[in-house]
Amino acid sequence: MKTVLISGASVAGLTTAYWLRRRGYLPTVVERAPGIRPGGQAIDVRGAALAVLERMGLLTEAQRARTRMRGMSMHDGDGNELWRSTEMTFSSGRLDSEDIELLREDLTQLLYRQTRDDVEYLFNDSVIALDQDPRGINVSFERGRRRTFDLVVGADGLHSKVRQLAFGPERRFIRHLGAHLAVFSTDNFLDLDNWQVWLQDDTASYCVYPVRDNSEIRATLGFASEPLDYDYRDTEQQKSLLAERMSHLGGDTPRLLKAMRTAPDFYFDAMAQIHTDRWSDGRVVLIGDAGYCPSPLSGQGTSLALVGGYVLVDELDRADGDHRAALARYEERLRPFVELNQALATENPGGAAPEESLERAKNAIPLDS
Repeated sequence: MKTVLISGASVAGLTTAYWLRRRGYLPTVVERAPGIRPGGQAIDVRGAALAVLERMGLLTEAQRARTRMRGMSMHDGDGNELWRSTEMTFSSGRLDSEDIELLREDLTQLLYRQTRDDVEYLFNDSVIALDQDPRGINVSFERGRRRTFDLVVGADGLHSKVRQLAFGPERRFIRHLGAHLAVFSTDNFLDLDNWQVWLQDDTASYCVYPVRDNSEIRATLGFASEPLDYDYRDTEQQKSLLAERMSHLGGDTPRLLKAMRTAPDFYFDAMAQIHTDRWSDGRVVLIGDAGYCPSPLSGQGTSLALVGGYVLVDELDRADGDHRAALARYEERLRPFVELNQALATENPGGAAPEESLERAKNAIPLDS
């Protein structure tokens, strides 16, 4: 087994491509976007995932790129400050922790630079059909020619096309967590200086923080809701929906909603998890959010992607070509780690998981087995 197609060029897919090439495989990454996607919120790398970055030689660079928050303040729905802290933020936890918070796009660029010279990338394309036989898996692409691979890795996120083709419709696996979230960037019109601001009432909230040496801000806006019927590729519809649900809030909400309208990197989706009985089917395997999305509410999606990519390739390498044994062992090793981290999103509804739960979950897997 040598040729592997990875669908999705985010953290899970890029990490898997790195380790596959390192172990002598021939990975190909297909990505619907025209390049590595820009934008995104600040994400966390914690516990065992830090060790994965260290083994990739990227830990020092990731530490240089980390956010530099001095603290945070919490406001009520009218914009009145309730309290502030210089010891922690909700997004990253304790400021004196060894864990790293950095922008998603900074991490994906680090991973891409490590792989772009010796991994085949197919941008502006996607998988539309999978056909397995005893010799391999035949893949049809939206734009490219049909090709055969030894293995296909679905690393294409919450709404995974690979998962749909190999396992069935999304509704069988998705668990809605009662909220929707939007992320976008804009100029730092609030003049924030390495300071995070939260505002919330019973139905909606936002968080804003500066990045890029305080030259811009990233805004995360969310509201409580049951599942909604909307087109997840129609950003204008999503912006109108968000404005409708957030407009009652005070503080800087009107200015943020105005900035949202022209944001170049707007992202919107439900807060949800993916739960499947198995992560592989023959020559298809799921990784990261495609197989076990914990939702941003857990703060552990990036760490699961990094560790998952490492463990998958480690087991492929140990199995000496027996992909069935490798994929079974990948799931056996990783599933307890995934379940602990998914539980962080639901343990304390409406708030962060207890610090002791996070400490236990982020370190709950040995990388050497």
